[in-house]
Amino acid sequence: MRTRTQLDAATVRSLLAAAVAAPSIHNTQPWRFRLAPDGDTLEVRSAPERTLPVTDPTHRAQYLSVGAAVLNLRLAAVHLGRRPEVRLLPDPRDPGLLAAVRLAEPVDAGDLPTDPGLYEAIARRHTSRLPFTGRPVPEPVLTRMTTAAHDAGARLHLPDIAGTRRLLALTAAGEARNNARPDRAAETLHWLTAPGSDAPYGIPVTALGPPDAGRRMPMRDFTGTAPALRRPARWFERHVQLALLWTPHDRREDWLRAGQGLQYVLLTATAHGLRTSLLHQAMEWSDLRAAAAPHGQKRCHPHLLIRFGYGPDGGRTPRAANGSVPAEG
Repeated sequence: MRTRTQLDAATVRSLLAAAVAAPSIHNTQPWRFRLAPDGDTLEVRSAPERTLPVTDPTHRAQYLSVGAAVLNLRLAAVHLGRRPEVRLLPDPRDPGLLAAVRLAEPVDAGDLPTDPGLYEAIARRHTSRLPFTGRPVPEPVLTRMTTAAHDAGARLHLPDIAGTRRLLALTAAGEARNNARPDRAAETLHWLTAPGSDAPYGIPVTALGPPDAGRRMPMRDFTGTAPALRRPARWFERHVQLALLWTPHDRREDWLRAGQGLQYVLLTATAHGLRTSLLHQAMEWSDLRAAAAPHGQKRCHPHLLIRFGYGPDGGRTPRAANGSVPAEG
């Protein structure tokens, strides 16, 4: 039997603290949260003022970001002893309402996700744009990452050496196209924040990584027309480990599921001591995105590349405080 228990202020703060720790493209944090009138449901809404109209005109990357926040809400709910009941796109008349997460009691034994260490990994996970060691990740960890994506409604493809080179080449092509477009470069630079800035959004210069001295790893260049902010080049790992996140369909709800799968994979990697970074450049061009699908894989809609491995911790990016992302009654 379902029970309805209204969420108190401390519970809401705990849920929001987990939700806003999710990754988002350019750290735009394109979400808003509202406590529904029933008192036990958090609504997750889009934040139109924190989107990327040039880079992400269809809002697919925004939906991936929101999906990651929903996964964190689910984890936090289970941690608090609640059962998260998630509805994606619950009201066709309200397109800004992307998800509704009702917290029921108690937690069922089969509630997803329950993996040890995932909730704790929320606070530890952040993007590392630094070189990794190239040490191979053990097969059981790769299997767990693949299972995590599937459990959240997405898929994870682990390419072979030739496939990895092809995906890196597509990423490099996307990076070159972005750099050649002044409007895209300007939009990216807009979300870069100077050291000491108190802006709760965007990527601080201190969190940027260096370019690859060997020009094999196409890391994103956020500096654009401000090369003075660029860090000195370093040699990146020769053994690049990548995973392609994809879904069998390409609807808005699939984007939200892909975002949940993304965060599930990232937290699983973090819980096993891995560092991760995201390569999205090829996904911002329809032809390159389509070309990223594995050869012979039908009904495959790629969403992004996850680079993973062992290495140094990356710089942290800011998050809006709970008071800046309120639960509105």
